[in-house]
Amino acid sequence: MNSKKTLAILGSTGSIGTQALEVVAENAELFEVYAITANRNTDLLIDQARRFQPEVVAVADETKYAELKSALAHLPIKVFAGSDAIAQIAAMEPIDMVLTAMVGYSGLKPTIEAIKAKKAIALANKETLVVAGELINRLIAENEVPVLPVDSEHSAVFQCLAGENMQEVEKVILTASGGPFRTKTIEELGKVNKAQALRHPNWNMGAKITIDSATMMNKGFEVIEAKWLFGLAPEQIDVIVHPESIIHSMVQFADSSIKAQLGLPDMKLPIQYAFSYPRRLANNYPRLSFEQFGKLSFEKADTEKFRCLALAYEAMHTGGNMPCILNAANEIAVAAFLQEKISFMKIAELIEQTMQKASFVKNPDYDDFVASNNEARIIAAGLIGM
Repeated sequence: MNSKKTLAILGSTGSIGTQALEVVAENAELFEVYAITANRNTDLLIDQARRFQPEVVAVADETKYAELKSALAHLPIKVFAGSDAIAQIAAMEPIDMVLTAMVGYSGLKPTIEAIKAKKAIALANKETLVVAGELINRLIAENEVPVLPVDSEHSAVFQCLAGENMQEVEKVILTASGGPFRTKTIEELGKVNKAQALRHPNWNMGAKITIDSATMMNKGFEVIEAKWLFGLAPEQIDVIVHPESIIHSMVQFADSSIKAQLGLPDMKLPIQYAFSYPRRLANNYPRLSFEQFGKLSFEKADTEKFRCLALAYEAMHTGGNMPCILNAANEIAVAAFLQEKISFMKIAELIEQTMQKASFVKNPDYDDFVASNNEARIIAAGLIGM
């Protein structure tokens, strides 16, 4: 009998996926990789397949299939292509845990299939809960599936809640670095460019998530995700800017006590914790030195300057399919900014206009989410002229 935990890593070539494979390599006696998938980065995917020898490899971009198949022809690895194949892989019988590290809306369907197949979920794709939190939570309850958060903030909250009574939680405080533009004025933000937005002060992430951090939409998504992960009311979730990124988040309880989880900004720690929970595995990661930092500082999140955070709260309060619309518009807006078709400040403006124009559905099902996602993308693209 194989005592190792068998993993599927969806999005293995991204920032989270590559670090997850490092965690696996460091704990080869505990974990093995059954499947890896990527969107279109076949060069790195091929390297990973040769190193980790998974049973299954898939690429979402079907035009990359021949290249991938040819490169791995000499190995006993099954090769697939297309988004439907990735969703099917997430449900494969030998898999114990699925790490959903795909970017954006694309993570929704594979996560649903993994939950239906009763796989443990290591959740790094926050858009899954942003888009369809109520549906996902219902499926989680029906299938009695454990969900381990991988975002550093939600992992921190999860750790702070260990052994606690949720009825005694007053609020959750998510920390935000403030991104690269924390100290800039609204006027200065009107002039920032792509290169500046991609320079995050603390974290090394993919381009899309780095821009989301710069606009603070990433934090807005995390607020919505926290609502569904921990069963919170919107007014129980606060955001505080903490430039040092040492406190990853906090929980305040009914007796006024606050618990915080601290550590250096390193995503390998929450990834390892999700993989090994409830165990804490020893590692050689750098340790936090309080003397080195001297002080930890905090600031109020400026929702006038970072309008995306306010829009996320608005979408959460509205409910229904509005967070789905928010996410779809954001994906189009960020892509347009990265292609230098719109300005940095236009991102929030475009999202707000799309939220106003898209059809609202109060009690959406999966088909409604698909339709809302498509409609919002068409509206946003039309506003840009893409």
